[in-house]
Amino acid sequence: MELAYYSDYAVRLVNTEEPVRGKDTLTSVEAVRDLFGANQSAARRAADADVTRFRSVRARLRSVFEAADGGDETLAVDLLNSLLLEFPVSPQISGHDFRDDDGRPLWHMHLADHPSNATAGYAAIAAMGLAFHLTEYGVDRLGLCEASPCRNAYLDTSTNRSRRYCSDRCATRANVAAYRARKRLEADRPESTGRAEDSAQPTTASGERRPEPRGR
Repeated sequence: MELAYYSDYAVRLVNTEEPVRGKDTLTSVEAVRDLFGANQSAARRAADADVTRFRSVRARLRSVFEAADGGDETLAVDLLNSLLLEFPVSPQISGHDFRDDDGRPLWHMHLADHPSNATAGYAAIAAMGLAFHLTEYGVDRLGLCEASPCRNAYLDTSTNRSRRYCSDRCATRANVAAYRARKRLEADRPESTGRAEDSAQPTTASGERRPEPRGR
C-alpha cells in the first residue's frame, strides 16, 4: 500500500536516539527540521518547543517497536492506536509534482495533517504510516536491530520475514562477531580436554602427579 511509505517517518524519528550507547541527535530545531526531508513547508513550522515534544513522541513510537519486537501484538496496536487518536490526519487525493507523459497528474493518496505545531503534523504522518505498514505486513514486521548495542528500529519488508538488523553494516558486524566467537570456542576445546585428562591422573598430597605403576 502506497501510504506505508509514511512509516519511514516513524523509523527516522525513533533512530535519532541510541539509548544503549547514550547517543541522541535530536538536540536542536535544525535536527527536527531535517526529519521532514523534502517536506520543507512543514519543516519551517518547527520551533524550539518542538525539540521536547518530538522526544516525547519518539519515546512512544519506540515503545510500539519494542512491543512488536517482544511479540506483544496487542500492546503494540494499543500504543499505536493511542497515537492515532491523539494525532489525526485526513487522507486526500493528490497529483502535485507527478505528471505522466501527456502532462496529466498522476493521482495518488496523500496524508494531509492539520497540525497545531510541527510535532503534531509529524506525529500524525508517522503514526498513520506505521499503522498502514503494520496492517499490510503484520506486527512482526516491526523490529529492533539485534546487533548489540545498536537497537535501531527497522521495517521488515523481506519476502521470508528474515530481517534481523537495521542495516548491512550491523549485519556484517554481527556476523563477524559470531564468527570470532565460534573460533574462540574451537580454540578453547583442545585446552579444556587436555586439562580434563590431566586432572584425571592421580596426584600426591602436594599436588604432584603420581608415577604410573610399572608392570611386574
